[in-house]
Amino acid sequence: MSASTAAAENSIMGRASVIDGDTIEIRGERIRLHGIDAPESSQRCEDGDGGTYRCGKEAASALDRFLAASRPTRCDVVERDRYKRFVSVCFRADGKEVNRWLVENGYALDWKRYSNGAYTTEQYSARSRGVGIWRGRFDLPCQVRAKRLKQEPSC
Repeated sequence: MSASTAAAENSIMGRASVIDGDTIEIRGERIRLHGIDAPESSQRCEDGDGGTYRCGKEAASALDRFLAASRPTRCDVVERDRYKRFVSVCFRADGKEVNRWLVENGYALDWKRYSNGAYTTEQYSARSRGVGIWRGRFDLPCQVRAKRLKQEPSC
């Protein structure tokens, strides 16, 4: 089997639908973006001016616009998670990495537990520029999930 055949067998390609800021669906398959964590769909963040906004909805909308600008989306599968979703690093048709873009624009965090710090530089840049969730205060998405599920945070 050639390297390109092996890569094709471990990739999913097609028109992506956004589920939330770090989950998409291609051809009926749920795909969780590897190594990042975006705000939960219902999550609210402070905007830095004394107000709040739906940062989870903003992340999902930004992801939808980003993917729509260059289709199709290709996702290279890393593993399956406990929810049977594919965990992947995804790319637009123009080659731009989706996971990295979300972090560098402040729509997601580098989840070092899974990424081994792959997006540390992008997160530092987003934080120093005050973009996305970094323009105000926010709870970590993993803490918001844990509270909703009445569990201990996994972060």
